[in-house]
Amino acid sequence: MDCDSLAVPVRFSQGSARPRATLPPDACDCHVHVYDGRYPATPGARLLPPDASAGDYRALQRRLGTSRCVLVTPSTYGSDNRCMLDGLAALGPQARGVAVIDGSESDDQLQRLHGLGVRGVRLNLSLGVTGTAELLVPLARRIAPLGWHLQLLMAPDLLASLAGVLRQLPVPLVFDHFGRIAPVQAGRHAGHALLLELLEGGRAWVKLSGGYIVSALQSVEDPALDALAASFLHCAPERVLWGSDWPHVSALAGMQPLPDDARQIDRLADWTSHAGGAATLQRVLVDNPRALYGFETAAPTSLCTQAGDKP
Repeated sequence: MDCDSLAVPVRFSQGSARPRATLPPDACDCHVHVYDGRYPATPGARLLPPDASAGDYRALQRRLGTSRCVLVTPSTYGSDNRCMLDGLAALGPQARGVAVIDGSESDDQLQRLHGLGVRGVRLNLSLGVTGTAELLVPLARRIAPLGWHLQLLMAPDLLASLAGVLRQLPVPLVFDHFGRIAPVQAGRHAGHALLLELLEGGRAWVKLSGGYIVSALQSVEDPALDALAASFLHCAPERVLWGSDWPHVSALAGMQPLPDDARQIDRLADWTSHAGGAATLQRVLVDNPRALYGFETAAPTSLCTQAGDKP
C-alpha cells in the first residue's frame, strides 16, 4: 500500500494533508463521536448530524497517524449508548468509551458497559438534554466503585458556582473543550482558577479539544488559544489530553467553519513545544490517555499509521 495515498480528504474534516508534527506511537484522540440514523435522537436534541461511522473515523486516524481513540456518547442520543457501543465494537481494543447514564442502571448493566470498554460517564450541562447539576453527586457515587471518571461540559459561570461540590466528588473529573473557558477569560474568570486548582490537586483532567468552539475567531488557529493552552500545560502536564471532536457537529450545524484536523494536531504540537517539547507531546497523546482510560502499555501497530510515515 502506498502510504502517500492516505493523504486524501476525510469526511467531516477540512484539508487532506497530514500533520507536520511527528506523532509518537500509540497516540490517542480522546474526544470522538459517531452517529447512525438507525438510532433515534433524544427528544429536544439540538444537534442532528448526518451519519458518521467508525469506518469514516478510521480514515481520519490514517491521515493523522493516531491509533487509539475515545468515543463519547453525544447529546444527540441522550442516555442511549448503542451507537457509541457499536463504534467501540468496530474499532476494537484500541478504543475506549464514555457513556451517558441516568443513574438508574443496575450493577450488571454498568459492569457490562465496563466490559465493553467504557471508562467514564459524561454529563453535558451546556445543551440541557442530558442532565442537570443535581445529578453530579448521585452519578459520581454510582460510578465510583468502577473506577470511572465523570466528564463534564458546562459554562464557566456554572463551573465556578459548583466549586464546593466539585472539590468533594469521589471520582476523577474530566473537562472537555478547554473547560469551556474562552481565551479572554484565562486568568480572569473564577471558573478558570477552579479548573487549574483541580488539575494541580490531581482531581481533574482537561481536554484540549474543540478549540474552535471556545475561540472568538471560531478557529483553532486563533493565537489567543496559546495562553489558555499554556495555562493547563504548565500547571499539570500530566493531566492534559487532546481530542479532535470529530465529526465536528457544531461546525456541521453552521456554528463554526469545519476545522482541519491535521492543523489541530499541529497546533497541539505548537503548544507543547513551549511546555516541555516532545516529552510533553508524548504525555498528552500517549501517557495521559493510557493512565486515564486504561490502555495497554503498547498497542499493535498497523501499516501506514506510524508516526514516521509521511507523504
